[in-house]
Parts: sequence; structure tokens; C-alpha cells
Amino acid sequence: MTRPVIGFIGLGLMGGNMVENLQKKGFDLVVMDLDKEAVRTVLGRGNAREATTPMELAEASDIVMLCLTTSEVVEKVVYGDNGILAGIKPGAVLIDFGTSIPASTRRIGADLAAKGAGMIDAPLGRTPAHAKDGLLNIMAAGDRETFDKVKPVLEQQGENVFYLGALGAGHVTKLINNFMGMTTVCAMSQAFAVADRAGVDRRQLFDIMSTGPSNSPFMGFCKNYAVDGVSDLGFSISNANKDLGYFLKMAEDLGTRAEIAEGTSHNLQAAVDAGLGDGNVPEIFDYFLTLEREA
Repeated sequence: MTRPVIGFIGLGLMGGNMVENLQKKGFDLVVMDLDKEAVRTVLGRGNAREATTPMELAEASDIVMLCLTTSEVVEKVVYGDNGILAGIKPGAVLIDFGTSIPASTRRIGADLAAKGAGMIDAPLGRTPAHAKDGLLNIMAAGDRETFDKVKPVLEQQGENVFYLGALGAGHVTKLINNFMGMTTVCAMSQAFAVADRAGVDRRQLFDIMSTGPSNSPFMGFCKNYAVDGVSDLGFSISNANKDLGYFLKMAEDLGTRAEIAEGTSHNLQAAVDAGLGDGNVPEIFDYFLTLEREA
């Protein structure tokens, strides 16, 4: 598939930069977002127009891309009045770049297949800066023929495009990845807070731990905030809390229980309840720093 028309819904920091990258590479786009300033920015760069409904966008697109916040929002855009399902063309492909519940993804894929359309779940790794330069990590899954059809476009957006198998495997992998990453951030942030309470220098703690196998980029992000006061991991506590909730739902659907994830989820929810939800995940250190033992 060369130079397909791309419909893109979700022009936030990540999605907006992905669209800019596609525009620089000559793709024609049809876009939608509730943020009209974001839409105007895209239209101002040329080779793009705005759709008024998801159905209209789907009718005009060979590939429909979503970069949305939750499974609930994805389902609303797909199934709602004048939704994608009502307008998608036979042979078209829907790509969900967000982090969604795998069971929801598989249901949407089945309903699209009934209309002759395909679906790929393709959650993302790396940052909005990588998105602007087409250097994302993309965890793609779905029917192999459908994946091969859109792979050339995915390769314009990602430096590393992984094919993971059946539909839903991308979202499963992303949820596992985020469970591991956010658990690491919570553990290291609490380690810094406990060190502070015990009178151990936080920087010295990092210098010691970073020389051993516990060292990781996530540890570095935690040190940047807890030691240097720099919050440079662009992923909010609220988003992490949502993803851990999805991970727990996935574990439930699989007939198991993820006790470590339950602990991470509890800490993230507590930080959200404390008013820290908009902060980047390492800022959960502030919650741990003030945490008192229950009487």
C-alpha cells in the first residue's frame, strides 16, 4: 500500500507529532480532534482536511489511525452514532496506537472483519519527540496479511516495528511492559523516600544502586526527580494508573491474579487521590515522601 489516504483521530502530544511526521513524508490526511487548535495546526501544514464525524473520516480513508486515551473512548469512536464502523470501507484497516484492553480490541476487530475491514493493534514505545521523527517503537499485532498491507506506513512512523502475532497481542505486550515499568518507578521512588526518612543521602543511594543490576533507564528517571528535581519522563501518574487498571482487568480475564500489580495500582491510585495525577510518574516520590504509617 503506497501513499494511502490516512484518517487520524487523536491529535494530542503523541498523535499530533505522528501526524506531523506523516505530513512531512507526503501523506494526505483526514483528521479529527476535540482540540480545534490542534486541528488548525495540522491543517496549516497542508495536505490535510478535517472530518466532522468518525464515519465521515472512515469513508474518506484507506487507513484509520487512533491515538486515544482509553478503551472507552476507542469504543465510542468506533461504535457511536456516525462512528468508524458505520463508515469504514471494505479493505480499509483500523490501527489503534493507544493502550487498550485486549478483549475490547478483539471484539472491535471481529466487528470490522464482518464489514470486510482489517484491524491492527499497535501500541507505542518511546516519546513524542521520537514520534515527530518517525522513530517510535511499534508493537503491532493482527492478521499477518493485514499487517503486511500497512507495514510500509508503520515503518514511516517507527524505527522498530515488531510483529507480535494475533490481534490483541500488541496491547497485551504493552500492558505487561507498562506494568513492569511503572512498578519499577514506584519501587525506586519509594526507595528514595525511605532513604530520605532514614537519613541516607538519596544521591549516594543512586550512585550505589546504579552500579549494580538494579540500574535501568527508569531508575534514572526516578533519580532525576527525587535527587535533581527534574521531571523528564513524559507519562502522567493518571495514565499509569489507567494502564495498571487495564493490566489487572487483563489478568482477571486470563483467570489469574497479579498481586504485585495490585500493589502498584494501589500506590498510583493513592497518588491520584492526593492530587498528583497530572504529574509525571516519578513525581509519585512526593506521595511516598509524606506517607505516614496508619495508626
